Formats: sequence, C-alpha cells, structure tokens
Amino acid sequence: MPAGVSWPRYLKVFTATFLTMLAGAETVHRYYKPDLTPDIPPKAGELSTEMLGLKTTNEQVQPLQPRP
Repeated sequence: MPAGVSWPRYLKVFTATFLTMLAGAETVHRYYKPDLTPDIPPKAGELSTEMLGLKTTNEQVQPLQPRP
C-alpha cells in the first residue's frame, strides 16, 4: 500500500475522506441555493438549448407506427 499503510487503515481513511467530501458538497449546495428561474421567462427561440428546426412548424406530431 502507499507509504506502507495497511489495507484496513487505508480503506478507513479513504472512506472517511470520501464521506467528508460528500458531506461538504451537500452542505455547500444546501447553503448556496441558487435560484435558477429567470425573472422574465425567455420567449420561444431565445434559448440556445432549444434544438434548431424542431419547433418551426405547427403541424401535429404523428406517433410512430409499430412495425408489423
């Protein structure tokens, strides 16, 4: 093992470190609660996350027919 540490001690330290990391991340996310909703909702087409060409027509979407 690294630095001559036994497996049980290595696993204990690793587990304690990992749980401390998770607890710290949870604490930070509970303390800094970001409000991700915008004050003014964006209009259609203003978001860069929308797929281009997906909402350009007003036609009804037809469901796929099952294969015979």
